[in-house]
Amino acid sequence: MCTVCGCHQGTPSTKRAEPNDAEMHERSLQDDRDCHSTLPPGERRPPPSNHPGDSYNRSPRSANHQPHNAQARPSGVDPPDLRGCGKSTKRLVEIERDILDKNNGIAANNRALFVADDLLVFNLLSSPGAGKTTLLVRAVSELKRSRWVGVIEGDQQTSNDAKRIQAAGVPAVQINTGKNCHLDAAMIGEAYRCLPLLSGGILFIENVGNLICPAGFDLGETCKIVVFSITEGEDKPLKYPDVFAASSLMVINKIDLASLLEFDVDKAIEYARWVNPKIDVIVVSARTGEGFAALYAWIDRQAGRQRHAFEDKGQ
Repeated sequence: MCTVCGCHQGTPSTKRAEPNDAEMHERSLQDDRDCHSTLPPGERRPPPSNHPGDSYNRSPRSANHQPHNAQARPSGVDPPDLRGCGKSTKRLVEIERDILDKNNGIAANNRALFVADDLLVFNLLSSPGAGKTTLLVRAVSELKRSRWVGVIEGDQQTSNDAKRIQAAGVPAVQINTGKNCHLDAAMIGEAYRCLPLLSGGILFIENVGNLICPAGFDLGETCKIVVFSITEGEDKPLKYPDVFAASSLMVINKIDLASLLEFDVDKAIEYARWVNPKIDVIVVSARTGEGFAALYAWIDRQAGRQRHAFEDKGQ
């Protein structure tokens, strides 16, 4: 995980994305942090008219991000970074636990805020190129007709994905993680303050393209959604089980390419349910729109479950 790969915390800062059109929603930023500084204390921005949003940049403190070492080692030989630095495996486990405990505390605060705002929050995970952004552009373009929708985008660099969401008329905040290989709860908490109020709506978080580290970090979401495309092979759930085990929904994308590829949908679903027997599955094409009615029906069911849970708790 990130203590092994060398992923370090950075100092967050905010910046505006370049306007896409004359309707760009300008925000005044104070001290590069408080995206609601133009409002009276204690107030948040009024419900959105689906204007584009801001960009959130995370500048790393350290460039010493070591790659994951997947090479086999002879038995009894320590990894080079542990042997050279004198760090014990026990100490690495303690560091990892400290990082996750701190993150989980912030995630709990995020979740309480999302509940107070009556918000459904989906954390989208995938490998690079699975089609998350194309899927999101189509989804938010259609969902915005019936409810408030916002997006937080996570990438190492550029605001390209946020601009695509903004061009669809939906507010978006871009997080650039730099050397970090995943989003964490603190990044989400700060980025959320830069969005307009989305009460009763949906917040989509598009995580960094990575099927390993993001699976272990709670952001305060309602649930995780894992997206993978038929170009990646049926055995993706077996190769990266943690992310499928942590997800409530698996979206198989690019089904419009099925006639060109030897991809066994039933086998992919079977493998996913070996890992997570309760995972829901929807097959879609982000390019053609096939399967999106089923996706929206699934989202409606999650909204209904959340409402019932709130009612049961007397909220």
